[in-house]
Amino acid sequence: MNATSVTEIRCWCGAVRVELRGDAASQFYCHCDDCQAVHGAAYVRVALYPADSVRVTQGELVESIYKTLPRKRCARCGTQVFGEVVGQPLFGVKANLLPAGKFRPAFHIRCRYAVLPVVDVLPHYRDLPPDFGGDGSLVDW
Repeated sequence: MNATSVTEIRCWCGAVRVELRGDAASQFYCHCDDCQAVHGAAYVRVALYPADSVRVTQGELVESIYKTLPRKRCARCGTQVFGEVVGQPLFGVKANLLPAGKFRPAFHIRCRYAVLPVVDVLPHYRDLPPDFGGDGSLVDW
């Protein structure tokens, strides 16, 4: 029997609980201006999961759209929990809600919007990697 791992995440106040089944399809940092505005941060940690692997088990989420990405947040404390990838059956889960050690990013995306250079060993895509429909061009800090 092959058991699927289940990870539970919670909003900051604990009112919302979400089960994530299996492993993330991809994990990365997003530097887009949409994420910067919504999260009040220079970049955001994202864990991408198939939509059918994400299940809200407790609490109420409310939806908001800043530009194009529908995002779900806790109705009580406002914690951003995940966003729906438009046109794809994927959810971008806010990876800072994952248990310690579960976030293992592979690259950075939308670095053309970066507030400041981030120097690490990961690839830094100007927009998107080829697997995400981008041209794969990199920025050189």
